[in-house]
Amino acid sequence: MCGRITLTTDKDDLQSRFGYVNPSGDLFTPRYNIAPSQNCPVVTVNEDKRVLIMMRWGLVPFWAKDVKSGYNLINAKAETLKEKASFRTPFKKKRCLVLADGFYEWTHSEKKGAKQPYRFVLKNRQPFAFAGLWDEWSNPEGEKLLTFTIITTTANELMESIHDRMPVILHEKDEGIWLDPQLADTDKLSPLLKPYSSKEMEAYKVSTFVNSPKNNGPKCIEPVGD
Repeated sequence: MCGRITLTTDKDDLQSRFGYVNPSGDLFTPRYNIAPSQNCPVVTVNEDKRVLIMMRWGLVPFWAKDVKSGYNLINAKAETLKEKASFRTPFKKKRCLVLADGFYEWTHSEKKGAKQPYRFVLKNRQPFAFAGLWDEWSNPEGEKLLTFTIITTTANELMESIHDRMPVILHEKDEGIWLDPQLADTDKLSPLLKPYSSKEMEAYKVSTFVNSPKNNGPKCIEPVGD
């Protein structure tokens, strides 16, 4: 799964890397511990332009009776996107890039069942994009809520000792394909949803300070010893 991410890259560098426009003028500071239910920068396509939008993490399908479903839909398994009602339509029509430069996963520690957090990053320390799906939900008063989910796949060799799933990290050359609003053939999209190469990633231990989503700041990503 993927339940916590980081985005600490300078905003100008992000804009240069992903080529989006920011019509709403959303400004965001470095985020060291983004958790479900929080807003996160997401890139979609509008009138052939990449657009940055802040969306809440946890997909609420347009047909949902209330927002509670978002607490359970922070991730979507790549293998079942075509089967699940919550994901079928977004898979065809509402795909997005979820921006990040790292994510956390936990393994059990030998100390009284405590969990040891690890941060996973690219070896070149560059930002990247998770494959995401989004949807728009409206309450009875007509107020709109934009939400997203992160797609997961089987773990690569780096991840598998800690967890059997990992978020789908798209290769830069595939990001345009994933965002293409004219492409609704899911058979052409599914091959993109594969584990990222272990050779291009690395992981390191971080402090249990990150265990609480209330905690933010550089301390979250600082390496710790054994």
